[in-house]
Amino acid sequence: GLDGSLRSVPGVLSRVAAIDDLIVVVAPAAAHEASLAGAETVRCAASLRQVVDCLKGIDSWPDHPPVPKIDHRRNVPDLADVAGHPFARQALEIAAAGGHNLLLVGPPGAGKSMLAKRLPGILPDMENEVALVASRVHSVAGLGIPNDSLLRVPPFRAPHHSASMTALIGGGSGRLRPGEISCAHGGVLFLDELGEFAPGALDAMRQPLEDGSVHISRAHASVRYPARFCLVAAMNPCPCGLLGSVEPCRCNEQSRQRYMRRLSGPLLDRIDLRVHMQRPSANQLMSSDKGESSQSVRARVLAARAKAHTRGFPSNSLIPAGQLDEFASISDAGRSMLKGALADGRLSARGLARVRMVARTIADLADEDTVSE
Repeated sequence: GLDGSLRSVPGVLSRVAAIDDLIVVVAPAAAHEASLAGAETVRCAASLRQVVDCLKGIDSWPDHPPVPKIDHRRNVPDLADVAGHPFARQALEIAAAGGHNLLLVGPPGAGKSMLAKRLPGILPDMENEVALVASRVHSVAGLGIPNDSLLRVPPFRAPHHSASMTALIGGGSGRLRPGEISCAHGGVLFLDELGEFAPGALDAMRQPLEDGSVHISRAHASVRYPARFCLVAAMNPCPCGLLGSVEPCRCNEQSRQRYMRRLSGPLLDRIDLRVHMQRPSANQLMSSDKGESSQSVRARVLAARAKAHTRGFPSNSLIPAGQLDEFASISDAGRSMLKGALADGRLSARGLARVRMVARTIADLADEDTVSE
């Protein structure tokens, strides 16, 4: 500051990690974040005058501000609050266990957003390397990190459908900032009202969904940001949202086709699971019986992820296509079914690989070695 006071700035975690000195001096508010970067000694001072006095030995370095311990999963919504939707709940579990992308289609009030917000609660905590990268991205983006540790609970990012391509993918005319896909690294990117997003912004996600990173180039600089996330999208079946529900749809065929054309085939080809939902019944909503809790579902997800780790991958969605025959062998009946889908044009080569990855995850959840039909 102009008065000589030291203030915390975005990106302290990355700044400290990028320098060679083992002793750093930061503002008190950034002391904990700097210590997470691996520096041998982190000093903090309230002002430049205090730094000078401490270096001269006139004053002693102040202690770091106390850091309260926080239960970071305490405020994560629980799956037990969701009434009905057994099929959609199963799809959410499969998505969490295998790191698969998920599309929920249904009328307003069906519970699409409610389900999506509960996905972080059944995902495993981020491992150290992923947690460090995710924390650095959040620090650079000015989102902050927990007071007591790196990010551990997978982040949940839900940008509004009016978000620009720059906000979604990253960039900017001045300082190149990470976008929402990078802020969701290691966690969940939830796109509600998927059909209302700008088609260009959605198509720009195709490469990051494949590579797990995004390369942004401008005339003055270029940067590569991480972008390995689980995409969960929700949309209405038509512009009015009533197609397939009890109430009659008010859209004509032309408007329905125009609505669906906003989603390109290549983008949909990268979504592994598509689930059609309906509003829960009155009996389900009024029932006092709670659904299965996130804790119970998470135990199965952790067991399935452990199986993927024994194969050398964080999740089944990262198995290379060339190794699917080794890790996701299928029965003769299943092979015949897939051949039929390929011959009919209902399945692409990329879709074939993704179907086999999802099947591997379902088999892991069922504790089976062979993928069956």
